[in-house]
Amino acid sequence: MKLSASHLRRYKDLAFLFFRHGRGDLARHVRQLHADFPSPEPVADDPTDGTPASADDGPERLAADLERMGPTYIKLGQVLAGRPDILPPAYQTALARLQDKIAPFPFEEVERIVFSELGVRISKAFAEFDPVPVAAASLGQVHRATLRDGRAVVVKIQRPGIRQIIAEDFEVLADIADLLDKHTESGRIYHFAKLLEQFRITLRDELNYEQEASNLEIVGKNLGEFKRIHVPRPIHDYCSPIVLTMEYMEGCKITALSPLSRIDLDGAGLADELLRAYLKQVLVDGVFHADPHPGNLFITPDHHLALLDLGMVGRLPPGLQDNLLKLLIHVTEGRGEEAVAALREIAPAPASAEIDSASLDTAVTQLVARHRDGDLQDLNVGRSVLMLDHHARAHGLQPPPELSLLGKTLLQLDEAGRTLDPAFKPSDSIRRHLGALMTSRIRENLTQGSLFGALLEAKNFAAGLPGRLTRVLDNLGNPRFEITVKSDDTSRLLEGMQKIANRISAGIVLAALIMGAALLMRVDTPFRVLGYPGLAMICFGAAAAGGAWLVISTFLHDASDQKKRRAP
Repeated sequence: MKLSASHLRRYKDLAFLFFRHGRGDLARHVRQLHADFPSPEPVADDPTDGTPASADDGPERLAADLERMGPTYIKLGQVLAGRPDILPPAYQTALARLQDKIAPFPFEEVERIVFSELGVRISKAFAEFDPVPVAAASLGQVHRATLRDGRAVVVKIQRPGIRQIIAEDFEVLADIADLLDKHTESGRIYHFAKLLEQFRITLRDELNYEQEASNLEIVGKNLGEFKRIHVPRPIHDYCSPIVLTMEYMEGCKITALSPLSRIDLDGAGLADELLRAYLKQVLVDGVFHADPHPGNLFITPDHHLALLDLGMVGRLPPGLQDNLLKLLIHVTEGRGEEAVAALREIAPAPASAEIDSASLDTAVTQLVARHRDGDLQDLNVGRSVLMLDHHARAHGLQPPPELSLLGKTLLQLDEAGRTLDPAFKPSDSIRRHLGALMTSRIRENLTQGSLFGALLEAKNFAAGLPGRLTRVLDNLGNPRFEITVKSDDTSRLLEGMQKIANRISAGIVLAALIMGAALLMRVDTPFRVLGYPGLAMICFGAAAAGGAWLVISTFLHDASDQKKRRAP
């Protein structure tokens, strides 16, 4: 590892951080999370030497050290504050304050940035502009303002010089991550360099306020059906890469609700609708707000919810959405074996990796069983997803970064839901809504283009089927063709072959119906259904009904056989 002279101060700060916080209760807690690291005997910290943090003041000292080291480490602390699967509660509480208590930069800088980015002075662009920020964060600060047309807005201004500072910090962190990956067991499991790169991409997107304006628009449109959830609209003419103007959402953080204000609040209904909205974002839309900690959720005067700070947004490809849907179903229903299969689809193994499948299966099934059998008050789907990600990495699989991002999001949603309603049970809510979400997911996929694409594939399959069958029959008629079967249970083998033959026959008939219907689409007849030739639509309907029957009967028979095999 080459050390840059310009980074020596940052290396020194990191060394100080590791030395101060790497020998106390935090280090012991982290080691105990992983079975690969034995938990050592407690080491007594010496509070008089000024270096190791004691159990009492360790959390506050870590928060102060991260704040002193600058915006990148403040943001890292904010991310860790939302990870109760990693940090003890005392550390989460201490790091959570980094989300609110950052010193603002001078108003003169605000005026300079607005003029440079928007090309007009604040006094010309706004009727009113409050020089005192309503919030100051590690990346920027927010001011209230009023447009010339009377609309109340908030203006987020990026902290000056932040991009250069973060770029230099990441150069140092990349050196450390490479060192850990090459020389530590945890580095070989977790691939810190890849995790750091994902963190860098997330921060890069958060620093692009035009991207955040686009996120506000997309998520706001996708959540239009949720009447009690609002996303502020951006004012595009007043936006740039480092200036974001959006409508003002009046209200207070859900953590600031007083006991009296909760009397008329439908906390249970809001918590349920919030989780349903996020499940739709993840499983249907493929674009989701990935930072729903309670500080980013406001209660409006009409007792609705407002989602704020959409700089961190996750995006999921359709294939990953389908697999995540299956994984959530299996986890919430307590089906361990199915959860293992879904996890393997999400996190494939490298070609050269040797996977201890038995150990992975045991770890995942035990985790799902604990989720199923535990006290409903303690169930947390987000924690289970994060532990699945941990087990996948520990056993050599390569889960996508979206899996841990989803786990973190669900963890924060659980915290937000319990803030709104202490009796909120995320698993129950997920089970209630997954059926409707599956229907929405299927409906989203059944577009006209996808249907015609499937028809073309079916047509090509049916057109090539006779040739394939001819080659198979020719091989069967060849005297030299032999099939050797070794089985201790001939009756079960013959029964299985009969099922396969029946399903192939049914599939051939369905393929013929689809091909015939596709050909009949070109025949112009007075009898039409939905504007298409009637006979062709009848064939399509028959094929659809037959296909549904084949899938359902196959599923029922396989489920029945599985139960029989499990029976003593």
